[in-house]
Amino acid sequence: MNIINKKIELSDGRVIEIETGKLAKQADGSVVVKMGGTMLLAAVTCAKDAKEDVDFMPLQVDYKEKYASAGRFPGGFMKREGKASDYEILISRLVDRALRPLFPEDFHAEVYVTVNLISAEKDIQPDALAGLAASAALAVSDIPFEGPISEVRVARINGEFKINPNFSEMADADIDIMVAATYDNIMMVEGEMKEVSEKEMLDAIKFAHEEIKKHCKVQMELSEEAGKTVKRTYCHEENDEDLRKAVEEFCYDKCYAIAKSGSGKQERTDAFDALKESFYETIPEEEREAKTMMVERYYHAVEKAAMRNMILDEGQRLDGRHTTEVRPIWCEVGYLPCAHGSAIFTRGETQSLSTVTLGTKLDMKEHDEVLCQGTDQFVLHYNFPPFSTGEAKAQRGVGRREIGHGNLAWRALKPMVPMAPENPYAIRVVSDILESNGSSSMATVCAGCLALMDAGVKIKKPVAGVAMGLITDKERPNERYAILTDILGDEDHLGDMDFKVTGTKDGITATQMDIKVDGLSYDVLEKALEQARQGRLHIMGEMMKTIDKPREDYKPFVPRLVQLQVPGEFIGAIIGKGGEVIQKIQKETGTTVTITEDICNGQTIGVVDIFGENKESMDAAIEWINNITAVPEVGTVYHGKVVSILEFGAFVEILPGKEGLLHISEIDWNKTEKVEDVLNIGDEVDVKLLEIDAKTGKMRLSRRALIEKPEGYVEPERRPRNNDRGPRRDDRNRGPRRDDRKPRRDSEHKENKEHKDPEMF
Repeated sequence: MNIINKKIELSDGRVIEIETGKLAKQADGSVVVKMGGTMLLAAVTCAKDAKEDVDFMPLQVDYKEKYASAGRFPGGFMKREGKASDYEILISRLVDRALRPLFPEDFHAEVYVTVNLISAEKDIQPDALAGLAASAALAVSDIPFEGPISEVRVARINGEFKINPNFSEMADADIDIMVAATYDNIMMVEGEMKEVSEKEMLDAIKFAHEEIKKHCKVQMELSEEAGKTVKRTYCHEENDEDLRKAVEEFCYDKCYAIAKSGSGKQERTDAFDALKESFYETIPEEEREAKTMMVERYYHAVEKAAMRNMILDEGQRLDGRHTTEVRPIWCEVGYLPCAHGSAIFTRGETQSLSTVTLGTKLDMKEHDEVLCQGTDQFVLHYNFPPFSTGEAKAQRGVGRREIGHGNLAWRALKPMVPMAPENPYAIRVVSDILESNGSSSMATVCAGCLALMDAGVKIKKPVAGVAMGLITDKERPNERYAILTDILGDEDHLGDMDFKVTGTKDGITATQMDIKVDGLSYDVLEKALEQARQGRLHIMGEMMKTIDKPREDYKPFVPRLVQLQVPGEFIGAIIGKGGEVIQKIQKETGTTVTITEDICNGQTIGVVDIFGENKESMDAAIEWINNITAVPEVGTVYHGKVVSILEFGAFVEILPGKEGLLHISEIDWNKTEKVEDVLNIGDEVDVKLLEIDAKTGKMRLSRRALIEKPEGYVEPERRPRNNDRGPRRDDRNRGPRRDDRKPRRDSEHKENKEHKDPEMF
């Protein structure tokens, strides 16, 4: 075996190791990347040739975490890994977006990149190593690739930037971004922040790039040692230069005119399609089928060049706007009368209908990843039906794009959504895209923010988002360029960079950036971010005209949720044996009650959430729980229930699980011959707590203390107890021994044992 090992040393002394030549040797390229006890196996394979009629880069990236890597069983009935989780899909997308632009434009063979987590140290975040592993596997293969690249996580913790921090360090981070880059250029940025400035975000990107350069240099050395600096030859495109020239001469000026017309999306698309069809008519019918792929490719290049040049030459965009202009915006809240909160946000030809639903802890999303388990109090889901772009096809579930866009919007809003204990509700935001022509994810951020305020959720500050684009002269990218605010779908497709920035008036909360051009300077990035800030503030101003702060209260039909904190020793009493008490509370009051343990000032407390449809049921449940946790007070009057009757009195439950003795002498002012003459089991009676025995905690109750004393009543004289009982009787006069008497029922024995006849305690 030809095993090659390389090491990358981080600034704090930690080491990343790359090994090839030991595992998965039948793949075109494979490596193991190791950091501490965490190991990722990356393998790449490539088809020998491209399939027929394929005119794009068929790349598939799959990131998968093995539960055995952390010594855990997978959940579920099957107890094995199943379909990719949202988290795994998000990591796959991060790697894909960094790799895809670096394959040659004319390379169309299928490429599969698989990254598996095979060993997981609990505190190390493996996602930050996935991009490096994928690129290193390509570096030791003969697959054509214009890399290498690497990805790192940058976090700012207590004011200091750190590369690939551990899980335990992230609680204090105010910047958390993933950055991918080649040795020369930034390729991709995605992450979340706590209202930081554009300059601070750029500083984090620069810091990441310096580290990535070291990773790329090691991969170049690895490729050379593996003998893979020369890549395979291929021919995936058939070309006809005469046909290319004919398409350009026939279509360029007409494409330029259509682009300059400022028409709407559908009209512009129809015009471009009609132009292409008119060119096909110039080709003999018997040759059309053979030349279709080339015509499509050449026409696309001409259309792209015409639109780019129009923007660069005239500063005019496809819909007639200037580069800094945002499309018209209109908003509406409360559109859905039965939703807890709803909003419509429309910007040009992009529209989101968002809803908010409030629930209990039982509604929180549970996640069970290899290294991360828990619940999410706030979730956001994004749906992109085909009709939003006028496509006539069925909707087949949630794709990777929906998961990625939803995650970006979730990260944008998350810092501003209050969590427990300030907000006890589980919150779900759903964005349904009804129209799409440019940045539906940013429309989701805006509509989601409006819907949250409409629902009465006390968000800390409003959040807005904007999608930006960049068109450059590829010969002079830092001299001749146009930065576009609020891009259209076509501008996203034809541009050299698209990036989305969300935030409040005070700073950025999330970003997603993809750069497709080499040599872009940080000066251009800085200008683009400043223009994005201006656009974001404009959009927020339009939103605030509809609703500028959360409603004072929730909608009348929103179930109410009250949170109580109780001493830890009462948790068991509230739950009851086998859950019988908490289930009884829910059944009889019609509420939903949950209780969890928490630590407050070093003491265990119970956090009780009560969720009900109306005030009466809520009040009943609250009173029930307060009674369970209440401490009886001497002198207080209680409305109790008779639970048992004995010869010498009755036991009355004055609070749930708390009983006291109502002695026969305390039932009435007049003498009571038999308890049953006045009380029966199940009767409800008002009693006053007279005394609590300091040693035993037993309680003495009185009913007569609450009854007016009869006129002329004379307190009967109490005879003193005779402690001088005389000589002890001998055994012959005692009667039969206990063993010889008639046995008593167990219940009678237990009852008499617990409730002796005390006149006083």
